[in-house]
Amino acid sequence: MPIARRPTLEEVATLAGVSRATVSRVVNGSTTVAVESRDAVRRAVRRLGYVPNPAARTLVTQRTGSYALVLPEPATRVFSDDAFFPTLIRGVGEELDAADRQLVLMLATSPNSHKRIERYALSGNADAVLLASVHVGDTLSAKLTRARIPVVAMGRPLDRGHVPYVDVDHEAGVSGAVQLLVECGRSRIAAIAGPQDMVAGVDRLAGYRAVLKRSRRKAIVAYGDFTRASGIAAMRRLLDTEPELDAVVVASDLMADGALRVLRQAGRRVPDDVAVIGFDDMELASQTDPPLTTVRQPVNELGRRLARQAMRLAAGESVEPALILPTELVRRASA
Repeated sequence: MPIARRPTLEEVATLAGVSRATVSRVVNGSTTVAVESRDAVRRAVRRLGYVPNPAARTLVTQRTGSYALVLPEPATRVFSDDAFFPTLIRGVGEELDAADRQLVLMLATSPNSHKRIERYALSGNADAVLLASVHVGDTLSAKLTRARIPVVAMGRPLDRGHVPYVDVDHEAGVSGAVQLLVECGRSRIAAIAGPQDMVAGVDRLAGYRAVLKRSRRKAIVAYGDFTRASGIAAMRRLLDTEPELDAVVVASDLMADGALRVLRQAGRRVPDDVAVIGFDDMELASQTDPPLTTVRQPVNELGRRLARQAMRLAAGESVEPALILPTELVRRASA
């Protein structure tokens, strides 16, 4: 059976009643073409079943249509029972897919992997790089920016870099949670904070400290790394050092689940003896015992906004230096 001939750019132009150059601009994503002409080209493309040649399009536009999402976390964390990263990846992927762009997921967990990702980006394999879960001291964004590769980060850079970023208002979210506990009469409010080399850990702890200072309460802090095991260890330390605590604000739902398990084993009733509030509002939060009051952050929307900003940068547009999304306190039985 003979192979069907692919429609050409010239045939699309003839059917649409426009020039070949106009068709090329529309197919390659230009927004400068008049709406009428753009619609005519799209109708002709659908009618003829025209499919652009990827190699030729890359030569013309100097774009690949691929976007690299870099996660500087081990695979065991990214694909753990914490749904944060899968939800973020889904949001990025959905937004890129809607724009007919390709997501490339890359894990950066060692110096060698950082070098590999740097080589990949510098070789022109990605139109933009999206950095998530950035830690202090990560030099990848600075290197890519110097090479004029579009970069957008999830989370405010703690090293005062100039990379545009998308984030949530961590500090305000935790402040609202702690204020609720103060208004409910809790007097010894502890915190299980996240890593202090990440903006989420730093800003959530700052929100806790701000309210404690205003209410003239003592700050009681233990640290974790956003994992359940670290939440268990931190809660045990808090009970050892501050056995009279009556509330705890936890920087992630997964750590809060660990804290709830320790409190239950210690015979502390939640929320009667100790109120507990988490952060994220993952599916897990409604399944803990008791169901977890938590600060909801819109993780899927974070991913979508991250992808949109990356596509705008790749198209040569200017973007806002920072996009900050709001959080919401979700009240359940634990507080």
